[in-house]
Amino acid sequence: MSNKTPLSKIVIASGNAGKIAEIEHALTNDTASSDLELISQKQFDYPEAVEDGLSFIENAIIKARHAARHTQLPALADDSGIVVDYLNGAPGIYSARFAGPDASDADNVAKLLNELNNASESQRSAYFYCALAFVRHADDPTPIIAEGIWHGQIATQTSGNQGFGYDPVFYIPSQQCSAAELSKSDKNKLSHRGQALEKFAALFHTTFQQTLTQS
Repeated sequence: MSNKTPLSKIVIASGNAGKIAEIEHALTNDTASSDLELISQKQFDYPEAVEDGLSFIENAIIKARHAARHTQLPALADDSGIVVDYLNGAPGIYSARFAGPDASDADNVAKLLNELNNASESQRSAYFYCALAFVRHADDPTPIIAEGIWHGQIATQTSGNQGFGYDPVFYIPSQQCSAAELSKSDKNKLSHRGQALEKFAALFHTTFQQTLTQS
């Protein structure tokens, strides 16, 4: 009989309260994940990772390995942002600090609207992108990667008070509202992060759960 027990703890490598809430909501509502304990990196005292990758996936892996190395726990990291065609893909991986290193969500939204001031409606296409990376340990050679893309366009003004980040200006034509006007459950069904989490949960349970063990 094996002396190993199923994986029970995962550190979420993020300090963003909105992201953490969405990840926890998605995974803890998954029956197969109900025995998992998700721990925010805020419970540990270690420096932030240096996100020097050139893509969302690279940065997600960097953050996951960093968290696993400092906590000695398996780690799940998210790197996401908004990609605007008119701006040649900006803000992209710099979405969180588009208006500067200490920018607030409101600062970033204001800068984005200003950058698109002369863009016509047909030029305001955009999409949210999310990359999730999960590692069993810091040197895991086969991380689980899951991606999600949510298409929409940038509105000319903010609307709604739900969500966070660029949600108030991300308009979804099929819903005829902004991401910040969606309920939490509807957003989780549609969003880039919701899509990535659904893919991650399937990969995690079918491919790795039986092997992710601790003595």
